[in-house]
Amino acid sequence: MAILADMFGAGIDTSTVTVEWALAEILVHPHILQKAQDELEAIVGSTRLVRESDIPDLPYLTAIVKETMRLHPVLPLLVPHTTMQDCQVSGYDITRTTQAYVNVSAIGRDPTVWDDPLLFLPERFLASDIDVRGQHFELLPFGSGRRACPGLALGLSNVHLMLANLLNAFKWENLAEVDLSEKFGIVMSLANPLVAKATLKVPTHVIDGKDSA
Repeated sequence: MAILADMFGAGIDTSTVTVEWALAEILVHPHILQKAQDELEAIVGSTRLVRESDIPDLPYLTAIVKETMRLHPVLPLLVPHTTMQDCQVSGYDITRTTQAYVNVSAIGRDPTVWDDPLLFLPERFLASDIDVRGQHFELLPFGSGRRACPGLALGLSNVHLMLANLLNAFKWENLAEVDLSEKFGIVMSLANPLVAKATLKVPTHVIDGKDSA
């Protein structure tokens, strides 16, 4: 029970923080918001909620999620790792059982890997096959290999569906200047919570779960 509680707790916290980062960046860049909502209108429309089966047909939304996880990984150092045997990395001798941290925040902002790494540019992923599932070391929000996050599939599904439905069902308006300052910790969240106005733009019955499709 304790292990399952930890897994669900970690999945909920990290997913909501990721969605908040995505919304914050989108509100700072209105053209991104418009482009994402245009895509959702074309694929999903206003008569139903976004479903998991819609996600493969929403490449720009997927690019937004990838860019959010690159620039604002919620676990900037992942979980602690331990070396299983003596090894050498970049000329340094690393002994067995050494605790190691992978700084995915620094990797995601490395100018030798990414063009304009501090800019929020979802378009960089539209013509790229880089994924977040641990096969591309430029982007490792879930880690990789046997120590990758066991909730990867659940987390991706949660983030895509929550963000897609928030963007498709509501109009968004800033109530104050968006502060993108980071609160660094085990989970890296916004230093100040996002404050924005959401106005329903789909029929009420859609939100009630009585969609027509």
